[in-house]
Amino acid sequence: MTVSVVIPLYNEEENVRELHGRLKAVLDAIGTDYEVLFIDDGSTDSTLTLLQDIQARDNRIIVLSLRRNFGQTAAFAAGFDYSRGDIIVTMDGDLQNDPNDIPKLIEMMKDNDLVSGWRKKRKDPFLSRRLPSIMANWLISKVTGVNLHDYGCSLKAYKRDVIKNLKLYGEMHRFIPAVASWYGVRIAEVETTHHPRLRGKSKYGISRTVRVVLDLITVKFLQSFSTKPLQFFGPVGLFSGALGFFISLYLALGKIFTGREIGGRPLLLLGALLIIVGIQFIGMGLLGEMMVRVYHETQKKPIYVIKKVIGPGKQ
Repeated sequence: MTVSVVIPLYNEEENVRELHGRLKAVLDAIGTDYEVLFIDDGSTDSTLTLLQDIQARDNRIIVLSLRRNFGQTAAFAAGFDYSRGDIIVTMDGDLQNDPNDIPKLIEMMKDNDLVSGWRKKRKDPFLSRRLPSIMANWLISKVTGVNLHDYGCSLKAYKRDVIKNLKLYGEMHRFIPAVASWYGVRIAEVETTHHPRLRGKSKYGISRTVRVVLDLITVKFLQSFSTKPLQFFGPVGLFSGALGFFISLYLALGKIFTGREIGGRPLLLLGALLIIVGIQFIGMGLLGEMMVRVYHETQKKPIYVIKKVIGPGKQ
């Protein structure tokens, strides 16, 4: 099988030459056809110049230069779109992922559709990097039901038919195993070597944790309700509307039988608000249903995924 290695780079001028040398040594030793796609994500240093020089000397290198810094997810998406391999391997360009782990991932792809790296002995600061990562991995596993130790590890391998069906947005690249699980893919995890960053500056910060949590909400919604939004909004709307109705009924009966004044009671405002919110949630669910139908019908996008066809099939 052919292999494509996709590596986003942003201001990594101090690492690109060594990274290319290590990759070439490992991939040549595997003995299979391969290509390496370096995606320059709007670097402001000499990263692109160095990549152009490397490509001129090695015709297995493909350099994609993005017009500006779009972020790691967009860079991965560009690499996936331009890759041609049967197996697509992703990794970071800061030399913290070890290219020597690539043969291990490729070997495991014989029995799996997606193999994710696990930086078990991670060489990053505990408070600023490892602790938030531990918490995020636990939360993602609980919410999505796909149990991995290290969602944030960029060193992963995918079969071509898996990755080509995915559309990435936001910080969604780290959620690919969770999203791909909807297609029924076989997912495995393997321990990989992790090195401390020796040169260059890390682009990760605590602010990314907030974006990860927001994208996790999106992933959970898409995973469970992307084709049936009314089943998400409907129960909330029905509960809110019913609660508001019973509050209003209680006040109305009190007015009828006891003559108590209810016009200035906060409970009346709460009942009316809950009814309005209930109607809005049900309305959003119905609008979502219409949008889903329009999307699937206009795009002719199926709501199923066929693994293979055995015997005579549709031509």
